[in-house]
Amino acid sequence: MDGRYVLILGAGLMQRPSFEAAKELGFKVLAVDANPNAVCVPFADHFELIDLKDREKIAEFALLHKENIAGVFTAGTDFSASVSYVAQKCGFKSHSFEAAVNASDKIKMRGCFKSMNVSSPEFTQIERSHIASFLKPEILDSMKFPKVVKPVDNMGARGCRLIRNKAEFLPAVEDAARNSRSGRAILEDYMEGPEFPIDSVVYNGTLTITGFADRHIYYPPYFIEMGHTMPSVFDEEKKLELIQTFAKGIAALGLTCGAAKADIKYTAKGPMIGEIAARLSGGYMSGWTYPYASSLNLTKSLMQIALGLEPNELLDQRIPLDVKECPFKVYEVPCKNVSAERAWISIPGKIHKVYNADSASCHPFVKNMFFRCRKGNTVSFPRNNVEKCGNVISLAPNHELAVEAAEKSVSTLVLRLEKNNRATQEFLEGKCHKSEKSFPPDAFALDEGQKKALLDFADKNPVFERDVPARKFIPQELLDKVQHLSDYNHRSLAQTLEIFDSISPSHARLETKPFVKALIRGGIQGILYLADCKADKKTKRGFPFK
Repeated sequence: MDGRYVLILGAGLMQRPSFEAAKELGFKVLAVDANPNAVCVPFADHFELIDLKDREKIAEFALLHKENIAGVFTAGTDFSASVSYVAQKCGFKSHSFEAAVNASDKIKMRGCFKSMNVSSPEFTQIERSHIASFLKPEILDSMKFPKVVKPVDNMGARGCRLIRNKAEFLPAVEDAARNSRSGRAILEDYMEGPEFPIDSVVYNGTLTITGFADRHIYYPPYFIEMGHTMPSVFDEEKKLELIQTFAKGIAALGLTCGAAKADIKYTAKGPMIGEIAARLSGGYMSGWTYPYASSLNLTKSLMQIALGLEPNELLDQRIPLDVKECPFKVYEVPCKNVSAERAWISIPGKIHKVYNADSASCHPFVKNMFFRCRKGNTVSFPRNNVEKCGNVISLAPNHELAVEAAEKSVSTLVLRLEKNNRATQEFLEGKCHKSEKSFPPDAFALDEGQKKALLDFADKNPVFERDVPARKFIPQELLDKVQHLSDYNHRSLAQTLEIFDSISPSHARLETKPFVKALIRGGIQGILYLADCKADKKTKRGFPFK
């Protein structure tokens, strides 16, 4: 290798801002990843096929080429400990390896918090080989629910879920341990309250807040992030309390040089930390929404620190915050505009066609659309944050415009599913696992009265005649009663019927009750699937809702 490189761990989409920052600073990109087909591999100046979990091999490679490497970096991965390990071996700038391990292993992390009286939930470690011991009646019967279980060493909410009762305990813990690289799970008390992601930079004894957002979590027993809005509109005094607790957590872990991100809640008892990581956030926050809203290239600033350079843009733009009793002098680079990220999701099935992708991306104030699923892909209702179908990001002068742009863009997209699909059918029939009561939820969360009104209409009008527009068939007075409700993807019932009419104006003669049930359960995907199955003359059995 010739020239000076930044060694970047990971070559996925979340690492794209890191690639751009390295090149903007005049360096070449040396990317390491276990996936030779990762989306950013073609943009690396040199790619090395190494598993990010194999820190010894990464360090060995870095030492071999040390004279050509200026620093090591990652963002949006959970391998900050590998970064610190390599940096320590090669003499690069970073958090200490010990501190990075503290911030990567949730058991060590909670131990650090407990020893320094930093507010976080009570917890217990469960090893895969010892799960049976927790099933003893004297143990299980004494537990107070709800609890949360998660792998000690994974991100993206994989294996993370709420345990609402004893019946859900075993499958939830087994799934968490299965998603842990070390076969360990952490069981903790559930924290009730709004959740906030916070990004920050620890540098020369100071802490600079570089992103404080409102996070939008849905669909228990899982914790699916359907988006975030930057900056937060939470109470300013309470935000300072949250930042104070975050700062104390950073100090407890020993983080001193680089990124620190928090998932933190404001509970009835005040701030409580979910976790702190020694890296920038994923989920499009550090690389997209915060730079858009603040005009600060956060990835570039942190890469400068990793390369031993002064982060002048960060230092010039930051302003002091009045945070009391804090182990750091605290600053913030504030947001000048508002950026909103929203995800779109699907009911189970296989995608037949995607509608309105171009018009969705052309919506005013929309900056990016990231499609994770396309025609031919099998989709499921998400149980973690890597099973969503895509994300849209907006940027606007104010909160209302940014949120409206992102949500309208999502509502425009339609994923039409293939007909006669078992997974789609079982979903529409309301089938669910015993350990996942009420999951996945209906597309429209109607109360019993609203649901009864629609079904009563179906009983009185049992046939939905061929080619009749759905928007005219369902009475306006019924739609008015539920106009405040929207589905998973921000569509109202009225909008859903209008989309059906535009996509399927020549539909078959349908029974009204199955149509209404499919509408409530699966939204636009449900009624399109129903109409497609009815139109398929080859369909002989298994028609939903007969």
